[in-house]
Amino acid sequence: MATQKRKSDCPINFALEIFGDKWTFLIIRDLMFKGKHYYNELLQMEEKIATNILADRLVLLEQSGIVTRTIDEAHNSRKIYRLTEKGVDLLPLLTEAILWSAKYDKETAADMKFVRTAKKDRESLFAEIRESLG
Repeated sequence: MATQKRKSDCPINFALEIFGDKWTFLIIRDLMFKGKHYYNELLQMEEKIATNILADRLVLLEQSGIVTRTIDEAHNSRKIYRLTEKGVDLLPLLTEAILWSAKYDKETAADMKFVRTAKKDRESLFAEIRESLG
């Protein structure tokens, strides 16, 4: 990302250059809310991401400083993916997307307990999630 030429200095463009497709946010969702850390776990998302797209987006997220990749000491061939502080800072954005969807999507799978807590005590909810992410 750092070596790519920017199309503009617009803050929305900056974000869209990283998050301009659905897969990127879904990967972050699974890392943030579903406790997934391994490539094969991420590959199992219900939206059925293709292996080449997952690999590409993980590289983009790592290059952008949103995800780190480390070797699993128990299984040297496995990589562990975790959100960086920059990635965890997307929590308010993803929460707003969840709240918006809960309001307007009649068939939403949003966890209503999460929605109620986010509306009532967002700071405590965010602190709990941040703590769980380490």
